[in-house]
Amino acid sequence: MSELAEYLIDGPSAEAAQATFLFAHGAGAGMDHAFMTTLAEGLAAHGIRVVRFDFPYMVKRREDGKKRPPDRQPKLLLDFQRHIDTFAADGKLVIGGKSMGGRMASLMVTEIAAQTPEVQDCREQVKGVACLGFPFHPPGKPENFRGDHLRDIAVPTLILQGERDTFGTRAEVEGWSYADTVQTAFLPDGDHSFKPRKASGHTEADNLALAIAQLAAFIKECVND
Repeated sequence: MSELAEYLIDGPSAEAAQATFLFAHGAGAGMDHAFMTTLAEGLAAHGIRVVRFDFPYMVKRREDGKKRPPDRQPKLLLDFQRHIDTFAADGKLVIGGKSMGGRMASLMVTEIAAQTPEVQDCREQVKGVACLGFPFHPPGKPENFRGDHLRDIAVPTLILQGERDTFGTRAEVEGWSYADTVQTAFLPDGDHSFKPRKASGHTEADNLALAIAQLAAFIKECVND
């Protein structure tokens, strides 16, 4: 496996950046995945500093090449807190992630994280949360809903979802209730990674560009309020 530094950082320096986006990966691929890289580079072009990191299980995977399931939620949250503490000093921090990473980011600013042993309340440190392909439920199992905390989340939150994401389609997402702080946006005919079908007339590149534009606008809005 490849060896990487603890962080991958794109964009301006902390002093020059309009905001810092702490960007967590999904369950199956690490911080250097093509989706992560494309979004990071796109946000950097908007003057946003993007910081990517690997959760502990992915760090171990890089060390020995063995695939592992994600760490348990308390360990993921505790690790997320460590990175928040590292990058929140300038007061312009938005956190988020792809799929599982986005869900963990959203949990970090709720009572769930605040009540997790050893995890501190970071709601004062975080200006916003962005979830890219939120895993509302496992594919084909809508009864296993994982978004209850979004009804109470107090930090501005953006959910960017592919219209046909099997972890939560547009019809499903629009049918659930959320706190007033939550806004949803959809990528045309996109799957869990925002990729549309060729017959739809949309392209993956266009959907990723749209996601970058919407995400950049949200991040800037969060830090300028």
